[in-house]
Amino acid sequence: MAAFCFGQKNRNSKTDLQQKIKLIDNLVKSANEIGIFNGNVLVSYQDKIIYKASVGFTDATKTTRLTDEYRFHLGSVTKEFSAAALLQLEEQGKLKLSDPVSQFIPELPGWAREVTIKDLLQYTSGIPNVNWKTIKNDKDIYNDLFLIDQLSFKPGTEYDYNNNNLFLRQFIIERIAGIPFKTYVEKYLFLPLKMNSTIMTPFETDQNIAHGFSNQSVPDRAELPITGGTYTTTTDLLKWADSLHSGKVVNKNSLYELGQNFPISDSQSALGNARFENKNLKEHAHDGRAGNFEALLFSDVEKKTTIILLGNNYNGKLFDISEAINAILKNENFKVPQK
Repeated sequence: MAAFCFGQKNRNSKTDLQQKIKLIDNLVKSANEIGIFNGNVLVSYQDKIIYKASVGFTDATKTTRLTDEYRFHLGSVTKEFSAAALLQLEEQGKLKLSDPVSQFIPELPGWAREVTIKDLLQYTSGIPNVNWKTIKNDKDIYNDLFLIDQLSFKPGTEYDYNNNNLFLRQFIIERIAGIPFKTYVEKYLFLPLKMNSTIMTPFETDQNIAHGFSNQSVPDRAELPITGGTYTTTTDLLKWADSLHSGKVVNKNSLYELGQNFPISDSQSALGNARFENKNLKEHAHDGRAGNFEALLFSDVEKKTTIILLGNNYNGKLFDISEAINAILKNENFKVPQK
């Protein structure tokens, strides 16, 4: 089925904003009705939340409706927390991005002398991916690193996006801070930013936790008790984005470092995809997936616009929905996403 395009006429500012909100609401409800989005949406425009919605169900049983208090797994957007923590420690003089991994975890094999923290942030370490067949917990991940006898390529020369980079970041933070990574994030990121609804795995409570499910209503498998997966609300994720962009998490130079990526197409930085001009952040987009959870954070920093989509029924349409919402906000023609 072909996508339709709609145009918008200029109106006075108040009526124009009301029309934008109506169009966004129709778009989100349509996406839910045709089966391409089940989740929560937040739109911040000119630094004000103008739209929040919950559409669909909390789990595969489809008996309980979502509300804006429900928390969703962020998938790879979670990687921003370990990256920001490392840059906080750098600002405190406790590390340099050029430091090798072996400086903090000296017992690792020889390859740890070649891999730097910068490599872990930009996925240029050459470390092979996690052997998920043998992994059940954090200790298994740590022990698996000792079985790596050589790197896939010389660090800094190629790009390979995999989770061993993430887990090594977390282990380094634990060594430097002297506390579990989860405790560090809760104490130095979530608490100061008043991200009171955000929780990191492993956790015991299941209150207001959405559960992933497929289009065939098959629930996701239980998550392994591995540290780092983050569940949050749209409101808390907005707090994170606003705080990160305004220098409340790390300074301007550190933010710029977080946004640097290996110079090939489709490579990601620690922030996903970030665009800078003269070291000023202009745009920040990061998506994630975990089972049937899907997440998208998009910020046009210059235009003070942030669009957040958190879902628990994967359909791969979040970018289409976000682009349509952004077009509405800019009074541009937009395509209605289709199944």
